[in-house]
Formats: sequence, C-alpha cells, structure tokens
Amino acid sequence: MSVLKESTKLTTSNISSLVGTGAGFDLMRYFALPDFLGKDAPYLLYYMGKNMARQTSLETFDELFEFFQYMGWGELVKIKEKKNEYTFHLKGHMIEKRLHQKLLDVDFRMECGFLSESIKQMTDDTYECFEEVNKKENVVEIKAMKA
Repeated sequence: MSVLKESTKLTTSNISSLVGTGAGFDLMRYFALPDFLGKDAPYLLYYMGKNMARQTSLETFDELFEFFQYMGWGELVKIKEKKNEYTFHLKGHMIEKRLHQKLLDVDFRMECGFLSESIKQMTDDTYECFEEVNKKENVVEIKAMKA
C-alpha cells in the first residue's frame, strides 16, 4: 500500500522537503532490511527501486540525473548509448564514501532497479540493470540492457 495520495508522484520538488542526511536511510538499508529480507535482500532491493520509480513521473534523463542527486544516490552520468544498451557511471563524494567504508557490504541494487524502471518509463522498452564497482576509480558502472 502506498502512502502517497493517488495523484501525487515523487518529484525533486516534493522530495526536497523529505531529504535529510543519508545516515538514517543507510542504517535501514544496510542493517534493518537485510535482517528482515535475509539472503533475498539484493533481489528485493532491486524491486523496491523499481517500485519507487513507478511512483515518479520522470520524463528525461536530466530529470533522472537530478532525482539521483536529490536522493543522495550520487551523480549519475550517461557515458555511452548503443541501440539496446546504456552505460552509466554513478560517482561523487557519497559513492566514494560508500565504497571505501569498512563496516558495510554495500550494493547498488536499489539504484539499479530504479534506473531500469525509469528507462522503461522513458523509452517504453524493458531494461535490466547490472552494476560493476570500481573502487580504484571511485565509480560504479551500471549497464542497462534491453530485455
């Protein structure tokens, strides 16, 4: 059940009043949710991301990139576009901090799910996203491939 009103969509303007520090979100994401979700956590986080994207009305990649910034997910940049595939880099200070902390086993499944559903909404084609972490360059490469 969604707590949003039927006509309300998530936008950068209406989430800006909700966003504080990412610490609370990270505690829930990396401590509480894995306890509840168990070994299926990465799979379910991917679908949570897809579900969140369904609550938005993003129409352009620029709006998508801005949304990632507002959510504290990092700077998303499209670096390559082919016929059936997009390649993105997720980078920035927050990504660097997440990649180099020692306490948590971080993942980017929620971001991948959000991205795949957002691309579907913009293109009317189904895409699935997969991430590859590059700690040396402090970047997460995300490939969106047409399903």
